[in-house]
Amino acid sequence: MSDTTQVTERGQSAVAPQDSNDQRRRDPRTPPVDIIEDAHSVTLWADLPGVTKDRLEVKVQDGRLTIDAESVVPVPTNLRLIHAEIRAPRFSRSFTVSDDFDTSRIDASLKDGVLRLTLPRREEAKPRRIEVAVK
Repeated sequence: MSDTTQVTERGQSAVAPQDSNDQRRRDPRTPPVDIIEDAHSVTLWADLPGVTKDRLEVKVQDGRLTIDAESVVPVPTNLRLIHAEIRAPRFSRSFTVSDDFDTSRIDASLKDGVLRLTLPRREEAKPRRIEVAVK
């Protein structure tokens, strides 16, 4: 196996400047998601490694819940990047949300690269026990 990578001479840039259009053109990855349902809500956990709050967008529109995010590959401040093959991945995933859920009350939190979304059920959509009378 052979891998040849040219390193430029000192003073030349080995990294091509990244324009914002290149950033948008990258195909997003589909983050793995776990979904847990109970009588009161649905909770969704999405793995978004390297994503910070300022690079995360969660939105609901026309019955679709959409997650868009971009991770960050950190470079220590005292080092200079001269060659880059690893790109910070983009993530995107969307779900259809039924009318059973109150999208105005979605709770969202991000911790250690895991996004947690809780979608509460509308009161009228929650299961209820109906008492049966014996006559």
